[in-house]
Amino acid sequence: MTALATSTEITVLGWSVLLLLVQVILQAGSAAELGPAYLFSPRDEQREPANLAARRLKRALDNLLETYPAFVALALALTISGKAGGLGATGAWLYLGARVVYVVFYAAGIPVVRTLVWLVSVVGLALMLWRLMM
Repeated sequence: MTALATSTEITVLGWSVLLLLVQVILQAGSAAELGPAYLFSPRDEQREPANLAARRLKRALDNLLETYPAFVALALALTISGKAGGLGATGAWLYLGARVVYVVFYAAGIPVVRTLVWLVSVVGLALMLWRLMM
């Protein structure tokens, strides 16, 4: 049995799942003030925690989930098509690094620069797309 080489994009995809899990856990933990009755319910009534950091972590997670499907698709497509590496790998690392910084900046309430960091993550996706299409 031969060992298959793992592309950089797949490695970064694995790290991105860790980021996703960390963000989910941080967000869930910060919303604990809503109480177990609400947290274990179907949440038919919309409630938000009073904690500002908890609300920011929720919005940061929502923001990640907006671009995450594109990142996953691009990482897989680059690997499957044999186009992994180069700009695709650079884009993947850029996306992940920017997403890590983004959640920290969002939780801390840092405006403007946070948006620029988000833009860097989009540039990472664009590099991956460029590599796939060329």
